Amino acid sequence: MELLPRRPGEFGSARYWDRFFRQRGSCPFEWYGAFPELCPLLRKYLRPRDKVLVVGCGNSELSEQMYDTGMCEDIVNIDISDPVIRQMRERSGSRRPRMSYLLMDMLQMDFPDAHFQVVLDKGTLDAVLTDEEEATLAKVDRMFAEISRVLQVGGRYLCISLAQAHVLKKAVEYFSQQGWVVRIHQMAGSGDKQQFVLPVFVYVMTKFRKIPGSAPQILEICSEEQEKPMRVESAEQLVGAVKDRQHYALLCSQLSKTPCREQVSLDLCDKESGRPRYTLHVVDSPSVKPSRENHFAIFIIPQGRETEWLFGTEEGRRQLATSAGFGRLVTVALHREQHYEGMAGIQAELSGKVMELAPQGLPARQQVPFLSVGGDIGVRAVRHRDSSSLSGDFVVEDVKGDGSCYFRRLIFLHNRNVVQSEARLLAPVPLLGQKKRRKDKKKPSPTEPPTAIDKSYLCCEHHKAMVAGLCLLGNPEALPGTPLEVLVVGLGGGSLPLFVHEYFSQAHVAVVEIDPSMLEVATRWFGFSQSERMQVHISDGLDYVAKLAAEAPAKFDAVMFDVDSKDLTVGMSCPPPAFVEKPFLEKVKIILKPQGVFVLNLVCRDSQLKESVLGTLREVFPLLYTRRIEGEVNEILFCQPSPEVQQEPRELGARARALEGALRRPGRPWDSSYVLADMVQAVSIL
Repeated sequence: MELLPRRPGEFGSARYWDRFFRQRGSCPFEWYGAFPELCPLLRKYLRPRDKVLVVGCGNSELSEQMYDTGMCEDIVNIDISDPVIRQMRERSGSRRPRMSYLLMDMLQMDFPDAHFQVVLDKGTLDAVLTDEEEATLAKVDRMFAEISRVLQVGGRYLCISLAQAHVLKKAVEYFSQQGWVVRIHQMAGSGDKQQFVLPVFVYVMTKFRKIPGSAPQILEICSEEQEKPMRVESAEQLVGAVKDRQHYALLCSQLSKTPCREQVSLDLCDKESGRPRYTLHVVDSPSVKPSRENHFAIFIIPQGRETEWLFGTEEGRRQLATSAGFGRLVTVALHREQHYEGMAGIQAELSGKVMELAPQGLPARQQVPFLSVGGDIGVRAVRHRDSSSLSGDFVVEDVKGDGSCYFRRLIFLHNRNVVQSEARLLAPVPLLGQKKRRKDKKKPSPTEPPTAIDKSYLCCEHHKAMVAGLCLLGNPEALPGTPLEVLVVGLGGGSLPLFVHEYFSQAHVAVVEIDPSMLEVATRWFGFSQSERMQVHISDGLDYVAKLAAEAPAKFDAVMFDVDSKDLTVGMSCPPPAFVEKPFLEKVKIILKPQGVFVLNLVCRDSQLKESVLGTLREVFPLLYTRRIEGEVNEILFCQPSPEVQQEPRELGARARALEGALRRPGRPWDSSYVLADMVQAVSIL
């Protein structure tokens, strides 16, 4: 501890380093990065004939090892500490005649302009740039100016650093503004977790003549496993990319020491594009007693199944890890629009990386099992990608489910693990990556919609519950043929209004959708169509309901809200908060018939906010039923303006069975997994 300075500023003091090296003695002091780890990178940027300047050389063995391996011999080492320069002269002596050690301040060097091809700095910048005080920054500017002066055009400044944010930002901004090419390399770790948890980086600044005007900056980052650098657009992005890698290294260090109480999520990105390729979740199971065989496993989620409850929620993944019987399970989700070479290719690609997430106590050379469902990586094909000002980026994709079923999904990419809408394909088109047995020009191309959508299919449990709530209206046995006025706010892929339209033959369905892009998507990709009984109104649901309340009171038998919120900060993702404020709910009550029902899909993770919403609903609607969706956050609320029509849950079950019997007509398809009575028997009255 006595070797450490009393304050950071002493790192720039010759007196401090004189004392440091006297007390250190002849034992070499390596700031970070031993020669074996640095050697592959140094060989890329050093040529045997280069004249090399090492600033702040200390008593590091790096120059000696570069000389002895023949990497380069014309090396000049400088330092401000006289004891260390004398020590290094004695150590090299006549054994390295072309290498010299000079007592010199790098802020005011005696070398002529353009004297060197390479300036090498191992930790010196980190030692000088200890803070962002004005005097410190001025000293660094002088250091950079001197390095620039003594380097030839085309020369390289190689700076080995831990890349603290303020150090990296200063170096990148200075040299990029001078028109230099800036490239950051992350060094491969040595496995020595005791010395440095954070990875070591090498800044490679290549000198070019500054071009007048606004020449584009060339900024690149190259991870330890990358051959090809990745270009970034700004210094801020470059600093952010380094920060992400430091966070990952810190995370790996923490996970190797202690179990994680909360699930940890991280993305592994594609080497070429920089886009996320895998999303990993680390799940520890305290209830599992570790043995040699069950310390650690990797679970590959087949494409298209990452949205399922078991894989897409914290509770589901926790259950998966426990049932798998491993102390730590890492689930791996595969990103859309990435190409994967089968399960074996994924295992080979991930083997090295996932081992960095292994728990403490994993036996040496322990083979870690890769697990999955069904033995393959699944099938997923993006059919359509677009963006709207209201919904953001979204995709339409086809996936293969269990058995021979294929599904079409709408995904909003701001919430990529949630299926916004889903349809089952009756005649699925060939998915990308599947070989056709024979050429057939009559078959649709992979970019065309399917020949048919299964209109009997409701993908969401909350949609099933919402339809089941219609049993609260009139005689359930006659309901499918009874004239009904239904308002649905929120279109998505259109499966909910499409089902009501198909199975309630006399129903007139009005759909309100704020985003015109969704009407186009539903029509082109999900089999939705308008008719005399089905009309879509492109409007804000708030405005449309307010207009109806003024013009057409008591118009609707049923009003259904299934509209998501774009604001993810309020703890309620469905509906937007304005849809459950009392003045608006009173307008909803106005447009309902006295015996009608208002059905609301509520998704709220904030318990206090949820209680507030329920309290407001009770103030407006005298009769309120609730149905929780098992395994999901969704809660379906059935609200009626008249308390006289209250039904007990047992009576609701009988009404639902009668309604299902009337809907299941001969010759009309029906999803056998859909039991209306199950949807309402679990309701409770608030």
